[in-house]
Amino acid sequence: MIGMTEGVCPFSGGQSTRSASEAGPVRRGPRGCAFAGFGANCPLPSAYSDDPHEVERLHLHERRTINEMLLPEAPPRELTKGMKNADSLPPEDDAVLAVALGAPARRVLMRAEEIGPRTGWKDGYLSATHGFCAPDPSDSPVALRASPGRVWSDLCERMPGVVARGNMRNSILALPLIYATPDVIPDRALWAATVCLGILASTYRYEERNDGSEGISVTPPPGTFRNITGDADDEEEETKGIPRNIAIPLKQACVRMGRPLPHLTQFDVSIYNFKIRDPTSVHPYVARSENMDLRWPVFNDRGEAMFLLCMAEVHGCFVPGVEIVTRCQEAVMNRDKEGLLREMVKLKALIDQLPFIFHKISVNPNSGENFANPVEWGQRYAKWSAPLSRRVPALSGLALPLFLLMDAFLGRTKYTSFLGIEAVHLRRWLPLNIRAFIAAIETSYKIPEFINNSNDSRLEGILEGLIESYAGERGFMGTHRYKVYGFLEVVAKTGRTETNGNAGAGDSEGRAWEEVHRTLSDSMKERLDPYRGAVAVQPHEMRGSFEECRFKARILERQNIDNDSARSTGMVTFDLQGSGITFQPGDRLAVMPFNNATEVDKMAAALGLDELMDVIVPVEKGSEWARFSRHLGVVSRAPIAGLTVRDILKRGHLAPLTKDLVMAFHMALRASSRTILKVLASEEWPVPGSVGDLLQKAIGEVPGPVWDQAFELVDLSWLPKMIPLEVPRTYSISNYSPELLPSMIDLTVSRTERAIHPALEQTEGKTTSCGISSGFLNPKPKTVGYPTSLNDEGVLIGISRPINFQLPPSTTAPVAMFAGGSGIAPFRGFWQARVHNGIGRNVLFLGIQSREKFVYEDELRSLVQEGSLELHLAFSRDRRGLVYDPMSRELIERDMEPHYIDSTIVEQGRIVSELVMSKSQGGQAGYLYVCGSVSVYETVMSGIRKAIYQYSAATSDTADAILASAFAERRFMLDIFMTPRPMSYKMPTISLSQLARNTGHRKGSRMWIGVHGGVYDVTDFLDIHPGGTLIVAASAGLDATKTFDDLAHTSNPEVSSLLSKYFIGHLATKPDFRSPELSDLYNVFYQYLRTCVESLTTLFFEANHILENSKVWFQGGLLNIGGVRKFYQFQSRLMQNGFSTLFGGKLQEIYLKLSFTLASAGAPNVQLPDVIGTITRAQSSHDAAIASKEISQIGQFVCNSSKTAQFHENGIIEYAQAVTEMDITFLEHIRDEVCMGMDAFDSLASMEESSSRKQVKLSAFLLTVLERIAKRLESFYASLAQQSIYRPEIELNPARSRWNMLRRKIFDGSLFILAQVPQLDHHDTRGSIFRPGATSTDVDFTHVFESVQRALRADTSVSFNAIASEPKRLADAHTARANTNASAASTFETRENAAALRQLGAFISENASSIRRLSRIPAAYDFDQIMAAYGEKSPSSPHHVRTRSGLSSTSMPRQKVQTPPSQLSPPLQNGTLNRRAPPAESSPPAPLFTNENATTTATTAPAPLHRRQPTPTSSLPQPKTSPPLPILHRRAPPSTSVTSASQPRRQGSNESMSSAYRAAASVAGSLPGTLVSGGAKGRAMGVGGPFPVRTYTTAGQGPGLRALRLGAGTGPGGIERKVQVRE
Repeated sequence: MIGMTEGVCPFSGGQSTRSASEAGPVRRGPRGCAFAGFGANCPLPSAYSDDPHEVERLHLHERRTINEMLLPEAPPRELTKGMKNADSLPPEDDAVLAVALGAPARRVLMRAEEIGPRTGWKDGYLSATHGFCAPDPSDSPVALRASPGRVWSDLCERMPGVVARGNMRNSILALPLIYATPDVIPDRALWAATVCLGILASTYRYEERNDGSEGISVTPPPGTFRNITGDADDEEEETKGIPRNIAIPLKQACVRMGRPLPHLTQFDVSIYNFKIRDPTSVHPYVARSENMDLRWPVFNDRGEAMFLLCMAEVHGCFVPGVEIVTRCQEAVMNRDKEGLLREMVKLKALIDQLPFIFHKISVNPNSGENFANPVEWGQRYAKWSAPLSRRVPALSGLALPLFLLMDAFLGRTKYTSFLGIEAVHLRRWLPLNIRAFIAAIETSYKIPEFINNSNDSRLEGILEGLIESYAGERGFMGTHRYKVYGFLEVVAKTGRTETNGNAGAGDSEGRAWEEVHRTLSDSMKERLDPYRGAVAVQPHEMRGSFEECRFKARILERQNIDNDSARSTGMVTFDLQGSGITFQPGDRLAVMPFNNATEVDKMAAALGLDELMDVIVPVEKGSEWARFSRHLGVVSRAPIAGLTVRDILKRGHLAPLTKDLVMAFHMALRASSRTILKVLASEEWPVPGSVGDLLQKAIGEVPGPVWDQAFELVDLSWLPKMIPLEVPRTYSISNYSPELLPSMIDLTVSRTERAIHPALEQTEGKTTSCGISSGFLNPKPKTVGYPTSLNDEGVLIGISRPINFQLPPSTTAPVAMFAGGSGIAPFRGFWQARVHNGIGRNVLFLGIQSREKFVYEDELRSLVQEGSLELHLAFSRDRRGLVYDPMSRELIERDMEPHYIDSTIVEQGRIVSELVMSKSQGGQAGYLYVCGSVSVYETVMSGIRKAIYQYSAATSDTADAILASAFAERRFMLDIFMTPRPMSYKMPTISLSQLARNTGHRKGSRMWIGVHGGVYDVTDFLDIHPGGTLIVAASAGLDATKTFDDLAHTSNPEVSSLLSKYFIGHLATKPDFRSPELSDLYNVFYQYLRTCVESLTTLFFEANHILENSKVWFQGGLLNIGGVRKFYQFQSRLMQNGFSTLFGGKLQEIYLKLSFTLASAGAPNVQLPDVIGTITRAQSSHDAAIASKEISQIGQFVCNSSKTAQFHENGIIEYAQAVTEMDITFLEHIRDEVCMGMDAFDSLASMEESSSRKQVKLSAFLLTVLERIAKRLESFYASLAQQSIYRPEIELNPARSRWNMLRRKIFDGSLFILAQVPQLDHHDTRGSIFRPGATSTDVDFTHVFESVQRALRADTSVSFNAIASEPKRLADAHTARANTNASAASTFETRENAAALRQLGAFISENASSIRRLSRIPAAYDFDQIMAAYGEKSPSSPHHVRTRSGLSSTSMPRQKVQTPPSQLSPPLQNGTLNRRAPPAESSPPAPLFTNENATTTATTAPAPLHRRQPTPTSSLPQPKTSPPLPILHRRAPPSTSVTSASQPRRQGSNESMSSAYRAAASVAGSLPGTLVSGGAKGRAMGVGGPFPVRTYTTAGQGPGLRALRLGAGTGPGGIERKVQVRE
């Protein structure tokens, strides 16, 4: 954190006379300041003096007169000279009144502090000493416990246990009615009462919606808790359905709190719902998540706790912020630039800490208390957090005061995005004190406006830094966005679709986390709009680009820091005077380098641009160069006319050579350069060398006209199109500054050198080239090419803050640093800050080649002698070793064998292992940092593993577990730098199916991911990934390029360097089928493969949690109903909705296209497998019904029968384990089948046949694959039906388990029905037949048939528009989400209803005359009319149809066809219909194709080079000329005027899918035939499809036809499958 200037008071800025050596118990802070208490670890005030009037006296003393503020000096003579009327010189009345009243924010603050303690802070907590937090978090809860309202807090305190027992609603109903009137609940207890009552009301609603009847349910809810509230007509919507003993006091408490409607807020459950563990632990501040617990948790899981506690900690960290913001406004009012500067620096230091707080929420299972399981959070707390109604605010982080205040402080003006509109809405529901404070900051004495008019570069710089820290890509908002992306990806794939802010709710493709990314991006753009204008790119696209370099600075000096004469590593110092830049130890400096002047001259000479260097180059609007030109003007604070040729060549990417860059020149020169062809034949990319080297060789090989046409000199618009903009490089900052504003930045830069490609060498022998940025910052001594003029121009720089490489919050924590070579760079700032501020232990392990390259030797020796640092060195190429002696605190020279840093780590293994282990493991819980190249990282990690194994672990697995815990607890941090290693094209090519089979979800299996055409085995990386295994596993087995780009990993060199270590091959590209139909089929099938892989990996997240986590099933030694509910909802969701992703629209589309292909190409007697029918029958089978019923029985244990679950706990657990294992195995089988189909596409590409024949072969093969998938579903349900939860023999008390089963049958009546034998009564009852025990509730047949009509009428569909419409409010979305399961029909009910309606229809059709007679229906009212009225939908109105299989589609007009019994599908009749026999499930389809690959290469020897003479430029612009370089090959004048002829673009025509369907329907409809049912009711393929499927039967093959054998050959039963194709 930024320190304060020595001896400066943070309030007045005055110098103190107190000596630093004076004794006395004064808190340590800025030396000389005894005014406020400062924590030892934080220079910001954490508390004020014990005297309550000290602050007010200070402000009275500091306050000046009105004259001093408005008329500080006489008006200048230039203003008054000649002035006839001087009335404008005195200030206006508004200005006088504002100054007399003081700053509005201060007035609001003083009023809140005066009234708040006397009124229980009903207007909201707001004070200078505690910000938005309560002065004492326990004060209001203690007052509540002393009142009759203690019954509410008592129940809230034991809520997790009551919820776990499934007894929450009974407990709430048992509460007495206590009124929340002032005579019962005092003001002091009002906040706690409101929070408790709100939690109880929300919990009751949650239990009602998740009581075991929301999923698969075969019986209606018992109704135990229905109609017990006595809802009145005047009851508010928020409290309807909630018991009166909660609803009445909640409404009373909210009215007293100034809330128009009863509701619970986000700050209620976070900022005002925690208790402090240790009030004396004040460093760096008290309210830290590790020092807090939720006072009233609902579920008591860490996901709930970490989210709420981190929200509270954000405000705990911001406690001084309210006072700082107030002083900023006062400084503006007083026109005090210096005072404003001091407060802005302190405010930025606070905001800088917010991203680190948010990163405490970890999805790494090894992170201990910080672990927030996204699966558990999404299924429990996310559902619980729904608002009480749609009218009241949602529980969203948007409602937290800090963020709304910072938006107002920074002058946000746009609130038009979805989240912007919601922010305005939620602000209206804030406590009134906070609303008044925000309004005061927003409307009066606006800080950004004052700074923009101040012309003070320091203030402008610190404001820029504050904006980036809060709303920038690497600031809090950017960090929040990336955290949400990975977290919500896991949550969304396991059932949740949006954030609490409703981001992602409008997603229509099921990838809600990507929609969230866009929504949060829009909100970030609105915050940046006042300073960046209209942002043309997404915020994540700014990362790693020039957008991060928003300052200019000069290079002061480059100096040696070791004894190496070549200065391979040197220190570069930048001047920061007047910039307003601040930084912390661990930060990095982003630098936009310049190209070497020699490289620029090579380019200019070859392209003939020597005399055009200052010509303005036209750039394409909206291009990267255009945005950079605008950015350059903003940073320079002066508009520029445009970019010149010199700017393009100086700032463009010239080296190394990427394949895209070389290919651009290759195409421009029409493949006429042999040198370029040689470079393109390289096996590794990027190629060492520059564009200048390439053009210098090519200019002598390319014909002059081709060269002149490619590089036209009249219009230079081609130049920025061919030369991309260079990207900035980041370097660790190597110094620490205690100044208020640092005056300089030091970088430690190691120069990289590499031999250029042999084809580019100008002379014999190896030529080396330096890295673009390292060669610019640290060039070789006496190197020409970086003249001083470049330094004077100023270099674009920016501060880049890595979240995972910062000093620990406590300066007493031990620190171990591991560096190799220039990896020492960030540690210089570390040890300077630690020595200046802290007293903790500092250990440095440094690996160096030789004594000559020992950097910062004098500084390190001094620190060792002072006892501030323990230094352990390893020289890899020098016998002259240095050994640290802890007794003498000296580095002693010793002759020893050269060794690497891992050997030194093992020698000090005891120290290292203790630092790695946490305190719970008996260690010191130190913070460990590794900085260096990938090879250094590997060496260090090897040494640390050996040290732990040798001193603290019995096995290597234990050592790895200890290390993984340190990473998960964010005590092990990495700063890896290295240019990603070249990717060799000799590596194997990996198919999509191979990638999909390596998801790593099974123990011992490997996890692969695909990124930008490469495949990486990240199995060994999982343990050290900061996000843990879940985030990476969400992309396992997939091409994760889009995720990689969205998270800005592509522009992160650290990530790219680490990833290159795990490269195993190249990802196979899409084959060139040269057929739109095959290409489209490939895309559809590939998306289906992605769906299968994602379904498998995310299912395993939940299944693994259920299988292995004992806390899911037991709490306090008793069965946890929460675990039963978790499994029930998991399996219900899977069977209701999970399989629809695999057997829904995607499979239907594939099946439709394959069938259409074969039907179009084959003869009329082509037979197609009934895939959809098989799936439908499987899902409505007897086995599926048995499995659904068993799951529904578990739902009965959740709440209403929760007490009986204890008699079957072993059966429930074993059933859950068996079923989840079946789920995983089933999805593995589906994935393998789809992979087999995906392999067929690769084989198809090598076939030498026509596209139509390929398409037919492929379609036949894939249909066989789909048929096998359908059979897998049948087997799955058959296996699932064999499992049962009722197994008394394995229970602890078998007798009670059996009695409970009998008791259940007695209560539901099934025992008595089965116990009575039906008998025929021979007595005369006037012809009536009735069952024994009939009562007045029995009905006659007329009522029975009326119920049939109602059932047919009830078979309605949900409107598609209702589903697709996006909620307009957060509360709408949250309420809809909470009600979804409760209102939707279960899968079991849907299947049963579909089967019943089908059977009813058949029965009515066969017995129409009897039904008319018995039910008194008119004769003209036949079955067709009944079905038209009740069973079918109007063809003119499309509806969203929910079929038995869970498939959703747009219903098509259903033809009323009288189908003869002989043409019915197998579910209705298995007559003599000739149908395709199903394949044997055990044997996969035989391989259809074989791969044939042939490659050819050709190279040509380079021709001699030629020089070209300078050309007359009469027709060209005439800027300043520069002397030519005689050693360079120059472009000759064109003999004729050569212009670039534009070539017409090829126009491709792509017939739309709907057109294809219409054509297919037209062809099919023109042929005679009979509609054949693919499902039980006669619909084509079981689901409303785009056209009917017709089957034609012929006696044999017609002339000119031949049979094409399909993939599976002969199927079961000896039936040979053939498709007829015209030759």
